Amino acid sequence: MPDIDLQEEQEPLKNEYEENPEAAQISLTATGEEQDDVRACSVDIGRAIYEAELHEGAGGPGVAACSGDLLLGSLAACSQLTAQAVAENFGVNADISVEASGDLDLRGTLGIDEDAPVGFEGIRLDVSVDGDLAEDTQAALQKYTERYCVVYQTLAEPPAIETAWSFE
Repeated sequence: MPDIDLQEEQEPLKNEYEENPEAAQISLTATGEEQDDVRACSVDIGRAIYEAELHEGAGGPGVAACSGDLLLGSLAACSQLTAQAVAENFGVNADISVEASGDLDLRGTLGIDEDAPVGFEGIRLDVSVDGDLAEDTQAALQKYTERYCVVYQTLAEPPAIETAWSFE
């Protein structure tokens, strides 16, 4: 893998966004499309297509990622990449791995118990950093990773969700 200087890569972007804030505004889109099996769908993010299905605890086949897996995977990926970038910007050499896990009560999503929540009741993020870091660097790595991780911040401070339905 080629040696990449992340600060060098980001510098022109940061300069552009400071001079032209509109250039920093982006929209990401993911599209779910039905498959032959009503328990599965494909998710197209424009650069890749992922297969998803109902969790086996909700009647799915249990061979592909469920939507909860994809959410936790997004959190793990974003946190790991952000921590890696923060460490790189601090000039820190460390191996970083992240595990995201969450707890669901499937009675909620299956409509069995109206008092059971639909969605994660709790999410845990375990970040493992292997490297010789001073205590203040450890604190800064945690602070800035949590501050600049898009998925972490979105889950911690959820935005309003607008829904539009069209029936044809």
